[in-house]
Amino acid sequence: MKKNLPLAIFSGLLLWIAWPPTPYTTFLLFIGFVPMLLAMENIIQSTSAKKGKQIFNVALIGFFVWNTASIYWVYNALKQVGELVAIPITLIPYALGPLLMATACWLYYRLRLLTGRGWSLAGLVCLWIGYEYLHQSWDLNFPWMTLGNGFAVTHKWIQWYEYTGVYGGTIWVWAVNILAYLIYVGMREAQTKQVRLKLITAFTLTVLVPICFSQYRYYNYTEQKNPSNIVAVQPNIDPYEKEGSLPATQQIDIMSRLSDSIGQSNTEFFLWPETAIPEYMEEARIQASPFYSQAKRFLTRFKNGNLLTGAETFTYYNTRATKTASPVNGGQFVDSFSTALNIENDGTPQFYHKSRLVPGAESLPFGNTFSFLKPVFEHLGGATGAYGSQSDAEVFYSQSGIGVDPVICYESIWGGYVARSVAKGAQFIAIITNDGWWENTSGKDQHLDYAKLRAIETRRWVARSANTGISAFINQRGDIVQQTKWWTKTAIKQDINLNSELTFYVQHGDYLPKAGSALAVLLMLFVLAMKLRKKRALAA
Repeated sequence: MKKNLPLAIFSGLLLWIAWPPTPYTTFLLFIGFVPMLLAMENIIQSTSAKKGKQIFNVALIGFFVWNTASIYWVYNALKQVGELVAIPITLIPYALGPLLMATACWLYYRLRLLTGRGWSLAGLVCLWIGYEYLHQSWDLNFPWMTLGNGFAVTHKWIQWYEYTGVYGGTIWVWAVNILAYLIYVGMREAQTKQVRLKLITAFTLTVLVPICFSQYRYYNYTEQKNPSNIVAVQPNIDPYEKEGSLPATQQIDIMSRLSDSIGQSNTEFFLWPETAIPEYMEEARIQASPFYSQAKRFLTRFKNGNLLTGAETFTYYNTRATKTASPVNGGQFVDSFSTALNIENDGTPQFYHKSRLVPGAESLPFGNTFSFLKPVFEHLGGATGAYGSQSDAEVFYSQSGIGVDPVICYESIWGGYVARSVAKGAQFIAIITNDGWWENTSGKDQHLDYAKLRAIETRRWVARSANTGISAFINQRGDIVQQTKWWTKTAIKQDINLNSELTFYVQHGDYLPKAGSALAVLLMLFVLAMKLRKKRALAA
C-alpha cells in the first residue's frame, strides 16, 4: 500500500487543481483518475493479501484529499449552528462522499475478479454514476462534487449539457481517463502498435469531438428576442447581524432603496436574496404582517413589478400534518420554512418552500428512522432539522404571465430539479441565496459557476440575487453577462430574454444517471450472486 498511496494522493491533488473555480486547469480532469487507476491496478496485480481492503483504503484517502481541498469552506457555512453540531455535520461532505467513491472502487475490484479489464472498467463508470445519483437523491444528499460540475468554468466545452445534463460530463471524464490509463498501461505491457494507435485515436476523438460540437453550438446559438427587465439586489448585510442586531425593518428599507435606485417603469421582477425578510410571518395571515406590507409598499411605483424575495414563514396545523411539524402550545403543530415569496401590487402572494435542504443544518436526515431524535432537537430549540419543505418544484407567475423558477441557495446544484420547474413553464431562473456564511472562500465562486450549468441545461437566463455576493445575470449560453463584487452593497439590472422552448434534458430529465444506477444495481447483484455461488461450491 505504501507505494500506491502516493499515486492515490496525487490523483486527489490533480482533481482538486482541476476543480472550479480555477479557470485554466480544467483539462486535468481528463487525467486526474489515471494515478488512482494505476494504484488499483498495482494492488490487483500484486501478491499481497486483502487486496479489496487495500483498494478501498487507498481510494478513500485519495478522494478525501480531493473533496476536502475542494470544499474546505463547508465548515464556515455550518458553524452558525454551533461547534458541537457543525463538526459532525461537516463529515457528510468531507468523508461520506469519499466513502461512497471508495465503495465504487471496491466494487470495481470485485467485478474485476469476475470479468476482464474492459468490462470491469465499464462497470466502474456505472458504479460511479450510481454513487453520484444516490448522493443527490437520499437524505444525506450533497451533489456538489458530481464530476460533471467540474466543467462549470469551461462552459464553452459543454454546451451539449442541454441534452445530457451534468452526468454527461461524468461519463466524459471517465471515458477519457480510462483511455489515457489503457494507453499508459499498454506501454508497460508491450502493447502492439496497432492497438496503441487505436487507443490514441479513440482518446483524441473522445476529447475533441464533444469540445468541437460544443464550440459549434455555442457560437451558433441565438436567443429569441423576448425581453424582460429584471433587478437583482445585493444588500450586503452581515449574516450574523441579519439574524440578530439589525432590525428587519431596517433591512427591508435597505433593499427597497436599492431597488428604487435602478428600477424602471418596465421592470417586471425585483429579486431579493434568501431570507431577505428575516422575521417569521404566518402564511395564512401574511397580508397583516407589517414586514410584508413594508416590502410591498415600494412596488407602488412599479405597476407591473413583482417582488420575488426570500422570507421566513410558518404554518399552523391542528394535527402533526408533516414529519417536520413541531408541537406548540394549545395542542397545535407548526412548520417553519425557508420560503421564496412572490409579491405583486394586486393579487394573492405566492409561496414556495425550499425543498432541497442542507442535511443536518436544515433537515434531519432519515427523519422517519431517527424520529426519536426530534424531541432532542426540539429541546435544543430546533437548531438542526428545523425546516419543513415541499415535495416538488414550483413556478411563480406574474399577472402578465411570465413564469419564473424560484431557486433557493443549495437547490441550484440540482439540474434535474431545476429542469422540472422549467418543464412546468418557467421562462427564466431566479436564484436567491445568502452565501455570506461561507465568507470570502471559493465556495461562493463555485456556487456562481454551477449556475452557468443550469442556464445551459435549460437554455434559460439565470438572475442571481446574493446577500453578500456574488449577484449576477447569466445568459442562455452560460456566459456571465454581469456580476457584482463580493461584500458590496449594490443592485444590478438587466434586460434578459425569456424562453419557452424545452431542451432535450428538460423533457427527459436525469435519464443517464437513472440508467447508470440501474446497471450498477445489476452489477452489484451479479457480484453478490457469484460470491454466493463460489461459497456454495467450496462448501460442496
